[in-house]
Amino acid sequence: MDRYSPGERLPSSRALVERYRVSPVTVSRALAQLAAEGVVVTRPGAGAYRAEPSGPAKPAPGDTSWQEVALSAQTAAGPVPRSVDASGVLVTLAEPPPGVIEFNGGYLHPSLQPERALAAALARAGRRPGAWNRPPTDGLFELRAWFARQIAGPGGEGGPTGADVLITAGGQSALTTALRALAPPGAPVLVESPTYPGMLAVARAAGQRPVPVPVDADGLRPELLAAALRATGARVLVCQPLFQNPTGAVLARERRREVVRIAREAGAFVVEDDFARSLAHEDAGALPPPLAADDPDGVVVHLRSLTKITSPSLRVGALAARGPVLERLRAIHVVDQFFVPRPLQEAALELVGSPAWPRHLRAVAAALRPRRDHLAAELRRQVPALVQAAAPRGGFHLWVRAPEGTDEAALTGAALRAGVAVTPGRPYFCAEPPAVHLRLGFAATAGTAEITEGVRRLRTACAQALPHGAGGGEPAPA
Repeated sequence: MDRYSPGERLPSSRALVERYRVSPVTVSRALAQLAAEGVVVTRPGAGAYRAEPSGPAKPAPGDTSWQEVALSAQTAAGPVPRSVDASGVLVTLAEPPPGVIEFNGGYLHPSLQPERALAAALARAGRRPGAWNRPPTDGLFELRAWFARQIAGPGGEGGPTGADVLITAGGQSALTTALRALAPPGAPVLVESPTYPGMLAVARAAGQRPVPVPVDADGLRPELLAAALRATGARVLVCQPLFQNPTGAVLARERRREVVRIAREAGAFVVEDDFARSLAHEDAGALPPPLAADDPDGVVVHLRSLTKITSPSLRVGALAARGPVLERLRAIHVVDQFFVPRPLQEAALELVGSPAWPRHLRAVAAALRPRRDHLAAELRRQVPALVQAAAPRGGFHLWVRAPEGTDEAALTGAALRAGVAVTPGRPYFCAEPPAVHLRLGFAATAGTAEITEGVRRLRTACAQALPHGAGGGEPAPA
């Protein structure tokens, strides 16, 4: 922008498109960003102009270079580097620019969120006596008991009770508490490969060393789990047995007891991240119970959250465990959070106890299935070069493999320039990935029409970024 004087008119959008060989969407987004930063002003019918300087001159920035030495010294002092790459988490948290279709979203589209039920629950919660008083540090017992019943299932004989549950500020907070409590800095932590990037970030922030255990279409492979436990001496495994993120795999029935048995014999905990149980599609059928539902020996530390099925801002989750480990989890939880705000817990109780709750679960299950099927069908029709894993019957996304030789950064960048945000697969692996993958979400979209347009834009990107002859095809007509 320094080439233009204050008040000088910028070239037209058409001229910028031709000069830089980018799409009109890219130019529009760039101008909008510059306008938001106060660098340019736009005048309807007249174009864009370099903004006039206003206000007093900004003070010279301070010298923060000393922090490089301080932070590097802290990192070098530990057995495992503690620098944290949050890019895999931020890609699903950042709002895309205006006009960009969100295939990288990790939450329900606003039209699928129970906004009216949440507002009513929050209003009722605010009128409860003592709603703004300090809650118990473990959480409201009624809410703990509700989570315990959800984990134990219909029979409930072998599952946890309310006394075994801690209320946390969402699933990410529960995961952070569990890993900090169960493994010291420098310790190996076994993880599924691929796995949720937020879990890898938590482990690395704690100075732990993630070690991959591959999954296949039936979930975690028990023989590789046993080998990894022997080779590393790890005492913690983190897994998602139901609708695994990102593959969508469900741990096969014959593997479920085997995974818990192998961990028990190795003296290791299984951290069960049951994030997607409420996200089953209407064709999912009967779901297998959580691993924690039948675990008398306390091998499984179970976590789940209300956030994914409701709203990004209803950050209420739960940790369930048995035995001495519960006291350690409680200590870490209290030190980190004190407690989850009582009005939020009261609102969660009001929501799950209302007639609107089962209706909301049914509505989401009915809405996710056609979005899933439509995305899968459009990918097969428009971008057959992207090979899909089996379509899951729960969760938010499809996991696809790009052709050999694809530059992942080039592909995701081309997609964003074409107007669709996708999630790169690299952050889901704690070691070298076997291939280039994308995670494509359908829950954050407005519906099937938007999915069709998003895949059309993705096809445009693939035509530019996939290796020659890989089958990316020509862009579909608008």
